[in-house]
Order: sequence, then structure tokens, then C-alpha cells
Amino acid sequence: MAATEAPDASPTPTSDGTAQQTTLATTDIVVLVIYFLLVLAVGLWSMWKTKRSTVDGYFLAGKNMTWWPVGASLFASNVGSGHFIGLAGSGAAAGIGAVAYEWNGMLMVLVMGWLFLPIYIASRVTTMPEYLKKRFGGKRIQLFLCVLYLFIYIFTKISVDMYAGAVFIQQALQWNIYLAVVLLLGITALYTIAGGLAAVIYTDAVQTIIMVIGALILMGFSFAEVGGFEAVLDKYPQAIPSIRVPNTTCGIPRDDAFHIFRHPVTSDLPWPGVILGMSIPSMWYWCSDQVIVQRSLAAKNILHAKGGSLLAAYIKVLPFFMMVIPGMISRILYPDEVGCGDPEVCKEVCGNSVGCSDIAYAKLVMELLPAGLRGLMMAVMLAALMSSLTSIFNSSSTIFTMDLWRNIRHTASEWELMIVGRVFVLVLVVVSVLWIPLVQASQGGQLFIYIQSISMYLQPPITVIFVAGCFWKRTNEKGAFWGLMVGMAVGCTRMILDFIYPTPQCYESDTRPDIIKYVHFLYFSIILTILTLVVVVCVSLATEKPKPEQISRLTWYTRFDAVIESEEVVSSELYTIDNDIKVRENEALPAKEDSSGSVSSNAGSSKLKSALFWLCGMEKQTEKSSSSPAPPDAAMCSLEEEPCMKHVVNANLIICVSVAVFLIAYWA
Repeated sequence: MAATEAPDASPTPTSDGTAQQTTLATTDIVVLVIYFLLVLAVGLWSMWKTKRSTVDGYFLAGKNMTWWPVGASLFASNVGSGHFIGLAGSGAAAGIGAVAYEWNGMLMVLVMGWLFLPIYIASRVTTMPEYLKKRFGGKRIQLFLCVLYLFIYIFTKISVDMYAGAVFIQQALQWNIYLAVVLLLGITALYTIAGGLAAVIYTDAVQTIIMVIGALILMGFSFAEVGGFEAVLDKYPQAIPSIRVPNTTCGIPRDDAFHIFRHPVTSDLPWPGVILGMSIPSMWYWCSDQVIVQRSLAAKNILHAKGGSLLAAYIKVLPFFMMVIPGMISRILYPDEVGCGDPEVCKEVCGNSVGCSDIAYAKLVMELLPAGLRGLMMAVMLAALMSSLTSIFNSSSTIFTMDLWRNIRHTASEWELMIVGRVFVLVLVVVSVLWIPLVQASQGGQLFIYIQSISMYLQPPITVIFVAGCFWKRTNEKGAFWGLMVGMAVGCTRMILDFIYPTPQCYESDTRPDIIKYVHFLYFSIILTILTLVVVVCVSLATEKPKPEQISRLTWYTRFDAVIESEEVVSSELYTIDNDIKVRENEALPAKEDSSGSVSSNAGSSKLKSALFWLCGMEKQTEKSSSSPAPPDAAMCSLEEEPCMKHVVNANLIICVSVAVFLIAYWA
């Protein structure tokens, strides 16, 4: 069965295991083994170097990261295997339009570093829901967003990256896609559970180097095969499959394939939506998503955090050349497979009757690269997958542990929090696997567009809440809550309708309701944002003002306020968990005396437990519980910047913004 699902690989004369020998040679396997050993070595080194036995050390890497691993981790966390497969697939199916998301992200990661991050650092928070709890008071917004963030991670990140990585392995090894998913998850979940954020960030830095080098090599081979960039411009419009549905647009490339700004009514990415509608969920992702902000909060100071944002922004120029253009070249070279225009042919080629554009990148790797380099590109895809999944798993467990579990169990020890965070990763993995079939069938086979369309329905209300909370002091809890509720209700309604009435294929007539047919998801993002903002403003003005402690050091205008002692105690809950441990240990002493058998049973399994605790970074838990917790370092929460380096990063900010504006304008 597995062999019949990926017939686009090199044909084999037999039905036994010879198919794999035509895809990956011994040299490729050696390269993959070297890659895994390298990542494992870096992971073990970072586990040994960092202090994982505290919540701060595990979830925020001790707040001691310099700019270059922070920037590399920002890029690696963002660019997962879903980007390689999805951006190349969108390039093959519809041209360069999807790169607008990447260049928009260049600007938004800088907005995060210069506008949002100073507020988060001043407020001394670990998670984004925790910031909203301190800014607005109460728990209902915090708890609602915890659940919503986890849903978004499953819908648009975890399952998409797993599916994309599995598609690549399916093309290379001709395995069943679910077997590939389970294999990848086994490696990634173990890797995440054992290490903390520091291990994730350091391995992300290695993965980024591998990704960029490998992708640039494949880009070079692709341009050499097609005849250069001018050949791409000339040949892409003629990349039409030989078999397609008559009298339809199936298999015919778009006329506006080389434009980012497209027709405002009839195109797949209308230009007003690209400018406004795209920026709103992009702001959520780069400025208030736990996965991204958590990396910046791990920086040793604000300058290193800004430097990390700059590095990530500069590298974001590359996906256009590394992923989108190679995807278009793949369609030129293999129009009958990558650009298939008949459902039966598509089903035969890739097992998906909707379309096969998502195999574009894997097809290039398996057809163009010699032995050894194919193994390198397998390593690139695995690097992309593992870096993004480990980041998401770590951030998801942070949100669940610090925001949900601590609200359920107020006296939870640090030990308990660590175990809960790790177990939750396993639960998240199972739920994500169950979502994969819907990802595979949706959005015309264009994986990247699926991700973005879901984002447009769920993320604008959250963006409004964060922007209002950070930059308008009058926003209160009632306004934020009801704005969030109304926005999410409307957004979820549209998302459900999209699943009930999917986009028709090129050979089908469009019978969807007008609200779906004529209101593009980018336009819907703008409408949803305005609606949420109106509710937030009206309800906030009609109700009481926020309390002074809900504003001090929690908005852009109050970020330099002096720290109030009582607020400092409340805001540093992260550092008082050890006190809870001592209380719980004192309460548990009588129970230990009553249970005579427990001591002997613990002694019998002490070696196994010691090994397990070391793997989880908790071998010194009993020693640490007797010591008082260290107070928060004022330097970690300081917004002071060294004058010379401040001018350097600000100059780079101007250069980077200019590059982004030029790229968007040139290809508009």
C-alpha cells in the first residue's frame, strides 16, 4: 500500500524493497546519521550546560541567551517543514503571491522587538496570557486565551508541520504517511521532553545553518536545470500538464503569477487584503504568539533581543529564493505531476485528488540532487520539522503548565509543574495526528494557504486585545473580554462555514453562499478587526477605568514606571514556587512515616529514577528545595540600552525596513 501512494518517485521493476534503493543511497543515509549525531550532541551539550531544574531555567533558558541564537531560533521556529512544502507548493500552484507573508513578517518581527517586547520585559511575564491577566485583572481572559492558543497551535502549526514533513518522507522513502508521522513524532517528542528552552534554542541555531545551506544548494541546482531566472519568467506560464479537464482552468498557471499585489476582487490574494488583512494576523504571530515572544524573552537584555529580531528579519529575505522560486521551477520541470490538472491523475501521482503542488519541493530533491546531497536535503527537512515542533511543544507546555495547571492547582510544586508540562506534550501530539486528514484535504492542496486562511479567522481578535492593552491605557477587562468574545464568535462562524463549503475545484461551479464566495479571507480579517476594535472601545468607555496597578509597567507609556514592591511580589510568582515546595514537603512528612513500604520500594528503583530525573533535568530537586529562591535579577527586566550598541541596532532597523519595502514594491 505504501508503495502505491507515491508513484512519482523513480520507477522500480519489482514490488519488493528495491524502491527505496532508487531514492536514498548509502551516502545519503550516512549524511542523515551525521546530522542526527550533530543535533544530538548539541542537544546533550545544552542540556548539560543549562539549569533545567527550575521553571525559569526550563521555560526561559535562564534569560541568558545572546542575540545570534535568539535570532536563529526565531527563524527556525517560524520556518518549519510546512514552509518548505507549503511555500514551494503555493509557488508551483499560484506564483510568488505567498511570499508576501514572509516579507510582511520581516516588518512584524521588528515591530515586536522595538514596540511590544519592551512592554513584556518591563511587566516581568513568562507567557502572553499571563501578561493579559496582569494588564486586565481577573482570570477569564487568561484562561480563554490559553485554550485558544493551544487550538491554534494544533490547527495551524503542529499538524501542518507534521503533515509536511511526512509528505517529504513519503516522497523520499515511499512510506505510508501515518507511519512517517509517528516516526517523526517519536523523535521530536522525546527531544522536547528531555530538554528545556535552552536546548531548543541552541539546536535551532544549528538547524538554521543546515536549512539555509541545504536550501541554497538545491536552489542552485534548480536554476542550473531550468536555465536561470529569466527562464523561470519565460517558462512558468507555459507549464501546463498534458492531461487536464477540458474547458476549465485546471492546470493553467495564473496570469498574475509574478505579482504580489493582485486584482482586488477576482484574485486569490487581493492587494488591499495583502496590505491590511495580512498584517493583522502577522502581528499576532510575531508580536504576541508564545512561540516567538518566548524566544525573545530568553535574551539576556533588550539589546540582544532586538539583535535577534534583526537577524531573523534579514534571514526572512531568503524564503523567496529558497522555497517559492524552486517550487515554480518544479512545476516547469514536472508539469504533469506537480501541476496535474485532472483529479484522477492527481490521485495517482500523490494520493490527493485535490492537487499535487505540495510535492513540488520533494520532487526537486529526489530528481535533481546527486547522492549525498539528497541526504543533506532530508536533513534540511527534518531540521525544519524538528526545530518548529520542538519550539511549539515547549511553548505549548509553558502555557498549559504556567497558566492553566497553576490555576487548577495553586499549590503545585515545581516538580509537579515539570512533569505536567512534559505529559501535556504527549497529549498534544495525539490530538494533532487526528487533525491531519482535514489538513490534507483542504485548500486545494496548497498547504501554506490553508495555514493563513485559518489564521485570518482566529487571530485578529487576539491582535486587537494585545494592541489595545499595550497602547491604550483606557482599555479595561470588560472591553477586552467582550471584544474577544464577539470577535471569536464571528471568526469561528466563518471558519466553520469554510469547512462546510470548501473552495470548489477548477472543474466545479461555485455554489457557496455569497458571504463566503465574495468576501475573501483577507478582507474578512479586516472586517473582523474593525468589529472587535469597536466592541473593545465602546465597552471600555462605558465601564470603569482600569486600576493603577493594571497600567504601571504594562503599557508603552508606563513601561519605565518605578516597580511597586507589592506588585513585584505578585509579578514574580515564577520565583516563589520553591516556597510552595517547602510547605508541601513539610505537610507530606507524616504521610511518609506512615507508609513503611514506600521507603524500600523507592530504594529499589533509585537508579532508574536517578537516570529518569537526570534526563528531565530534575536530579537536584531535593537539594534545591531546601534553599530559598533567588530574587529576580533587576537587569533581566531593565530597559536600559548601551548607547553605542543602541545606535548600531537602530541603524540596522532602518536598513532592514528599507530592504523589506523595496522587495515588496519591486514585485508588487
